[in-house]
Amino acid sequence: MPNFRNALLIYNPTSGRRRRTRLAEVENARKLLAADGLSVELAATSARDSATQLAIQAAAEKRDLVIVCGGDGTINEVVNGLARSSVAMGILPAGTANILAKELGVPWDIAAAAQKIVRSEARRIALGAVMNAGAGGTVDTRDGTADAGQGARYFLCLGGAGADAAVVHAVRARLKDRAGIFAYWAAGTQQLFQYQFPRIRVSSDEMEVDATLVIVGRTAHYGGPFKITSGASLFEDSFEVVTYASASSLRYLGALPSLWAGRLRKVKGIAAWKTRELTCTSLTGAAVQAQVDGEPVGMLPLHFRIVPDALTLLVPRDLRG
Repeated sequence: MPNFRNALLIYNPTSGRRRRTRLAEVENARKLLAADGLSVELAATSARDSATQLAIQAAAEKRDLVIVCGGDGTINEVVNGLARSSVAMGILPAGTANILAKELGVPWDIAAAAQKIVRSEARRIALGAVMNAGAGGTVDTRDGTADAGQGARYFLCLGGAGADAAVVHAVRARLKDRAGIFAYWAAGTQQLFQYQFPRIRVSSDEMEVDATLVIVGRTAHYGGPFKITSGASLFEDSFEVVTYASASSLRYLGALPSLWAGRLRKVKGIAAWKTRELTCTSLTGAAVQAQVDGEPVGMLPLHFRIVPDALTLLVPRDLRG
């Protein structure tokens, strides 16, 4: 591990299904890290976006490292607090899905994950940024500057619009707290028969397609066991975009076995390509929802863009690829 000595451990006490033991687990992780010479202060989140404010404060205090223990939403908040700073980020997995933990091969057990942190290397990576295309939000790719005043939001793993974002918007918080990933299955089943599948124009320099679903991936992993943007990588300065053109709920249902078996690219109506930026707009004027890292992020039109050299991430040394 780089010569880190001073860390802030931001943890979400209400994330995931082991919340009763969360404080004890992070205290144990703190002791394990202290045994390796890392001084760790604990800070619990208290409300939405509080993790972002804690991360901003950690950067202002010139901490060496911020460790985040929470799910995809908590990690996204910390990313938005650390983006473009020199402070490194490591993770202790919690939450419902935790795509980043799957991507990095970080064990779900918090104590085991803490031991992974001390056997990690710091790597500088790109982030995705999303902004309202109609508001003229910009990201200057020369130095990675995001114009937060125009509503730019960073994301680490993936974004999406259309059918998948409708599921994210439909998930009930209380059911998610009780049932975890099954809350997404419940919302997905409901949306399968209620969603109207409005068409989206997806435009980039490389391709322009019309679809009802768009996934903008920085990671191969999606929710649960699935991989949709299977050619994406955190260590490339690009997105992999996957779209689906069908407006039929039955065809969506019929595509699930191919998704499960890792053969989604063979499904008729699927398109996939890599790009550094794209714009998504509603073709009919219907309201189309979007999400990043599993959290609602508003409605189309939206512009997605790669922001290079934006985050220092701790990566296990034994990560393949």
